[in-house]
Amino acid sequence: MPKPQSFPELLAADKRYKRDAYAFVFEALRYAHDTLGMGTETPAEALEQPPVEQGPTGQRHLTGGELCDAIRRYAQEQFGYMAATVLGSWGIHKTGDFGDIVFNLIDIGEMSKTKHDRREDFDDVFDFETAFRRDYVIEPSRNTPS
Repeated sequence: MPKPQSFPELLAADKRYKRDAYAFVFEALRYAHDTLGMGTETPAEALEQPPVEQGPTGQRHLTGGELCDAIRRYAQEQFGYMAATVLGSWGIHKTGDFGDIVFNLIDIGEMSKTKHDRREDFDDVFDFETAFRRDYVIEPSRNTPS
């Protein structure tokens, strides 16, 4: 089978992940940049392919570990204790799945990488059971009267 060139072709070729999984990774990347202030400016010439979303001096880049951390925090914020269940319904069961999603998007030109980025950077960054269940803390709502 030829390498996918577009998002619809990617979804047809790699059925492990739902469309929502890819959308969520993009949302988490935006969350990392805009809310958490993560990412370092990477000059366009340091990227292996043209940047998709570039700031005034270059693209804001996150490492695999940083992106996994941002995804974890965003998933906890969006889905609370159900984060692992929601991600699992999209085919995501471990941090390595985030790496597969990101590198699938790189392959079709929807994300970029530097020469230092590797798919393996996403492996075993955290354990889903620990991060989303065992260490999950329910915090009282700010709107709840004391």
